[in-house]
Amino acid sequence: MQINQWIDHTYLKPVGTTKEIITLLEEAKKYHFKSVSVHPCFVKFAKEQLSDSDVLVCTVVGFPYGGNTVETKVFETLNAILNGADEIDMVLNISEVLSGNYNYILDEVNQIAKACQGHVLKVIIESGYLSVEEIIKVSETISKSEATFIKTSTRLGSTDTTAETVKLILDHAGDKLVASWYSGDSLEDFNKFIESGASRISTENGALLILGKSGSHNE
Repeated sequence: MQINQWIDHTYLKPVGTTKEIITLLEEAKKYHFKSVSVHPCFVKFAKEQLSDSDVLVCTVVGFPYGGNTVETKVFETLNAILNGADEIDMVLNISEVLSGNYNYILDEVNQIAKACQGHVLKVIIESGYLSVEEIIKVSETISKSEATFIKTSTRLGSTDTTAETVKLILDHAGDKLVASWYSGDSLEDFNKFIESGASRISTENGALLILGKSGSHNE
């Protein structure tokens, strides 16, 4: 299995400098990952550096906790698209999910989708904070929206994503694709996420996964 086109090669640590982003971009070009995911301040730089490649630029909105107003998220999205973002990963308002305000969630997602101007939108539900029933309900809600993907988490939630969570979302996602966060470097475990139905996987360990697949960590 060629795994590179499943991978959103990600660097969203708060301490990252241009040096780390350059490494991320070089790895993305070398291994032909689907996209890189960077903070908004690096979008323009990443777009310029990847201009001679087929790697997409993704950035985050409402990151990491989703508590921004809808108006703020709309501005973030418009600014990111202006700077060259190809894809947007938005963190929805977790408080509104936990409060059962699903009309708010649907409206928020659709406003961000409109601001995306046809670009891919992944909606991060931060599944680690949610019960099974809440994951089902929010997945069903987003399935009615203009988003492209439902995404499991930012990795900053209360628990890490599991392949079982991916399957649960997929069962209630309608025609939406499912994206997941993966924090390990085991190719066997990574493949379980794909087998569970994930169409895209964000990871900081994309290069390690590729090297593991090739059987060499000295490439």
